[in-house]
Amino acid sequence: MGPRNTFIAIVAVGAIGTGAWLSSMVMQPAPRLQTATVLPAPSELPEFSLVDQNRLSIGRDYFEGHWNLVFFGFTHCPDICPLTLQVLANAKRQLAADGQQPLPRIVLVSVDPERDTPEVMSQYVRYFGDDNIGITGTLDEIRKLTGGLGIFFEKSGLDEVDYSVDHSAVVIVINPRGQFHALFGAPHEAGNFVHDLPIIMGGR
Repeated sequence: MGPRNTFIAIVAVGAIGTGAWLSSMVMQPAPRLQTATVLPAPSELPEFSLVDQNRLSIGRDYFEGHWNLVFFGFTHCPDICPLTLQVLANAKRQLAADGQQPLPRIVLVSVDPERDTPEVMSQYVRYFGDDNIGITGTLDEIRKLTGGLGIFFEKSGLDEVDYSVDHSAVVIVINPRGQFHALFGAPHEAGNFVHDLPIIMGGR
């Protein structure tokens, strides 16, 4: 084979290889979510007026500029709330170790404002991470937010002091535009968040 034919053969082999690589890239299926449900169209949050753990007044624009994992619970919750917050904390640590950017904020909104003062919320959410956020306020204002997101909660028990609160256990994903974007249903596992959140936040 002469030099010219050798060159043509090399180019042809290279073209075939490149074509096969491009074909494999095109044929790769898009990443699929394991457990999260993404809304067909993000939903605007309702207007509300609450306070964070530092007693700063907040409204729906508080969620803008960040991805947020929002859970509705209460500090006297014996199991579901602390377990869920620990799962979210573990998932966030794993995402950070994997180099995921941006990282979502973890937000606990109290459904028991009678006992969950900003000071109580501050101490509680800090146990699961220094940069976690606790939100509380009046019952009426909390119901504005929960009503707009389809979150159920109701006080249970006859004791006026040692009561419980039944509530939804979903984790709401609010996008950087401050919109209800997706949700994770219970039961929660860190691996589900580690797998699905990069897909959701990457818009894939």
